[in-house]
Amino acid sequence: MKFPIALQLYSVRTCLESDFEGTLKKVKAMGYDGVEFAGLYGKNAAEVKALCKEIGLTPISAHVPFVDMMSNPDILKTYAEIGCEFVVIPYLTEEYRPSGEKFAEVIEGAKMLGTKANELGMKLAYHNHDFEFLKIDGEYALDILYKEVPADKLQTELDTCWVNVGGENPANYIRKYAGRCEIVHLKDFVGQKSENMYALIGIEDDGKKADKNSFAFRNVGAGVQNFPEILKACEESGTRWVVVEQDEPTEGLSRLECAERSINYLKTL
Repeated sequence: MKFPIALQLYSVRTCLESDFEGTLKKVKAMGYDGVEFAGLYGKNAAEVKALCKEIGLTPISAHVPFVDMMSNPDILKTYAEIGCEFVVIPYLTEEYRPSGEKFAEVIEGAKMLGTKANELGMKLAYHNHDFEFLKIDGEYALDILYKEVPADKLQTELDTCWVNVGGENPANYIRKYAGRCEIVHLKDFVGQKSENMYALIGIEDDGKKADKNSFAFRNVGAGVQNFPEILKACEESGTRWVVVEQDEPTEGLSRLECAERSINYLKTL
């Protein structure tokens, strides 16, 4: 591996709820160099910064809901205090997606939040799913977002699983945004895009069960993704960090076991 490896802590969220400090220590013991936050579990910025320093983990970034940042842009100061280099728009609810009525607000909001992040010494990034691969006048909404918001205000955080599910080759898409993809999400899966797929993440549950036979998450290296090709593209495109993420554990493994298997696989490359 030519890159430091971080873990998106959403992958081990239930572990953090019960033992925040202990879980971070386990993540470090697995060999992870850094972490990407998705909530602070009642800790304040000073506590989190001190823990990361004590344990030896770099707090590279944080996923913060778009609506939270828009309603209170000063929330970015919390992550600047922790020492995060990036703050990331992680997900859009339906009304803000390209098919919704407020997608234009995402574009303008990203410009404002990117400016705010820059003022605090950070960079704003956008973490995609597959729904940004909806075409508007023949162009993917994701590309429109990156065209409308300049690179100095918005970096990419390409999620390689969702790029694939969206119908594109992850390595090719990383190369497309060479110089703008300092952090890349490594995520593996099996199957194909299916109805109620996001119920597997636990963020969209309308009472219907997702068809796990059609789509399921896997630890890195245990699914369909071509990670040697993806990592070669990262190397060629200026990526500085790769981030392991697994939204839900599968195959009877615990969240921590999945995280450990992922980094053990990456260490073999």
